[in-house]
Amino acid sequence: MPELIRFQSAVPSRSGRHPGVFALLNTLGRQGRLTPEDTAWWRDANARMTAAYPDPSTVVPGCYDQQAHPGARAWFKVGSAAPLAATGEYLDVLDRYGVGWVELRTAHPGHVTYEDEVQVVAMPYRYEVDWWLHDPTPGPADGGAS
Repeated sequence: MPELIRFQSAVPSRSGRHPGVFALLNTLGRQGRLTPEDTAWWRDANARMTAAYPDPSTVVPGCYDQQAHPGARAWFKVGSAAPLAATGEYLDVLDRYGVGWVELRTAHPGHVTYEDEVQVVAMPYRYEVDWWLHDPTPGPADGGAS
């Protein structure tokens, strides 16, 4: 898997999830918190992104389904220069409005539910299903006897 990058909220939502950059800006726009100029930019930018890149959920319905794929989230492939440049513009707007975000990078996003040339949707790995160490005897690091 190539290196992947994700931009998401710095603080979890009420549901405990960290919305991605597009969800964050869409929330500001839908709540009427953007200036008229930023609202026009946001609508235009969303239209450009929709025209340029497929919505994973329209290609693979259910790829974000929280029952089937808890925590599924989108990542960009690091080599995808055009969508990353466009995402940078979204981040600039979030910065202007004081919306905290963080950048995550990984080559191991979890169980992939969708992939195309520029993006991946994956369900994060979970303990205990995906935990690589299955030692039934607790050791000193686990609080058990050695």
